[in-house]
Amino acid sequence: MAKVLVTGAGGYIGTVLVPMLVEHGHKVRVVDRFFFGSNLLPQDERIEIIKEDTRRLTGEHFAGIDHVIDLAALSNDPSGELFQRSTWEINDAARVRTANLAKQAGVKRYILPSSCSIYGFHGDGVIVNEESPTNPLTTYAKANEKAEEGVLPLADEKFCVIVIRQATVFGYSPRMRFDLAINGMVYGAWKTGILPLMRDGSQWRPMVHVKDTSAAMCFLLEADANKVNGQRFNVGADRNNYQVGPLAEIVSKALPREVRIDWYGDPDHRSYRVSFDKLASLGFQVKYGAYEGAVEVYEALESKKTDKLPQTITLDWYKELEKWNRTIKEVAMYGGIVEI
Repeated sequence: MAKVLVTGAGGYIGTVLVPMLVEHGHKVRVVDRFFFGSNLLPQDERIEIIKEDTRRLTGEHFAGIDHVIDLAALSNDPSGELFQRSTWEINDAARVRTANLAKQAGVKRYILPSSCSIYGFHGDGVIVNEESPTNPLTTYAKANEKAEEGVLPLADEKFCVIVIRQATVFGYSPRMRFDLAINGMVYGAWKTGILPLMRDGSQWRPMVHVKDTSAAMCFLLEADANKVNGQRFNVGADRNNYQVGPLAEIVSKALPREVRIDWYGDPDHRSYRVSFDKLASLGFQVKYGAYEGAVEVYEALESKKTDKLPQTITLDWYKELEKWNRTIKEVAMYGGIVEI
């Protein structure tokens, strides 16, 4: 049984990953600010909760830790553009610092979850792999690439460093997100019968289910270090490369109702097809496609297991928290408001 420290464990991926790690026999130390609530992880004696910002970690946080999965990040492109300074601090500098602290503490393995978005735009017919040139177009993507460059040189025979470039994630999570492509499509279609779709539909996107990317991290924790150390791995599946227009048709067919596509926005110039052969060559295979994920999210909505709340739109929730923070600072005195 290993002890795994997971930063950002209260987020969309973390709330799926942590129970999966426990199922694999690991103990987990969770480190998170819990922007989206502190009640989304199961109560389990094998899960230790630490409320802390990754920009403030010290060597003590890594005591007794065997492996680190460094999920903590300000998520998505719109948030990265609004909070650029914090995105660079959290998504790049704090992760490089975390990797260094982990190495100094004798941690054996460090996994950095990055993003396929760093590939940016590539022309028709181009399928990128881990050796392809990158072309990050947003602050979020650029910070991920810089973090990769900061942690990989730390790899040596005692400290295994792995970077995973995740496809766009979808599927149900306790910390649900409806600002992700497939999830947002399903919600719109379920709520109104109208599926929102960014123009022009020809752009390519690789997709990966949240359970599959979590399973990939568990897989890489146990993989032969000689085959993964200092390596980048795209996480997804070739069959889950979709053009956005046909993807919308798949989602529509997954729902038991009539669905109309509603186009919006300017043409999205981010387009990339990704090869996932490298991770597959080690024996990892995904289990879920867009159709299965759409059915899962639809059923979660139908059963009232989830709904579109302010917390499920990442940028909107960050804005809301910032607004509350300003308001409370203006009215609070002596450590309280009415009660002091």
